[in-house]
Amino acid sequence: MIGRLHGKLLWKQAPHLLLDVQGVGYEVEAPMTTFYELPAAGSEITLLTHLVVREDAHLLFGFASEAERTLFRQLIKVSGIGAKMALAILSGISADAFARCVHDNDIATLIRLPGVGKKTAERLIIEMRDRLAIKVGVAETLGLGGGVITATENNPRNDAISALIALGYKPPEASRMALAIDAAGLTSEEIIRRALQAAVK
Repeated sequence: MIGRLHGKLLWKQAPHLLLDVQGVGYEVEAPMTTFYELPAAGSEITLLTHLVVREDAHLLFGFASEAERTLFRQLIKVSGIGAKMALAILSGISADAFARCVHDNDIATLIRLPGVGKKTAERLIIEMRDRLAIKVGVAETLGLGGGVITATENNPRNDAISALIALGYKPPEASRMALAIDAAGLTSEEIIRRALQAAVK
């Protein structure tokens, strides 16, 4: 099991990034909550990771905090929640906010997340209530501070739409969400952040 990576951030396009660890390039998928913390390409970062082994692929997921990784690991234990959906959930809501939804039986907020319908939201609340002995809100970001995200993409809005589709939104919905944001001067990460925030309001 690969539990932690430290190296140079070579490339990022949500939800994917490439991390050079002593000459070995690791392809990692990360939730948007982690992407928001990433510095510019070329910077040194540390990520906590979780490796998912399938018959057809080995998938590596990266997280900025222990709270995020712990929540991800708890989510994929829920019936019907795979790694991709868990990543989408973490991208649409913080670990703290998710814990509050479970505690408050807030189905309305959960069903605004991509791929989460009423039955899935009810299952999440029932199954996660017992598992949320998660220390949300107290984990520190691991080596991601100090960087400034810069807009190096040619078309941040198109990159944001692609990322939203990768997170589970249907293409027309992803386009609608991204087009609703005034993208002037924004990076793709900021467009995604605002689109996801608007989706759960």
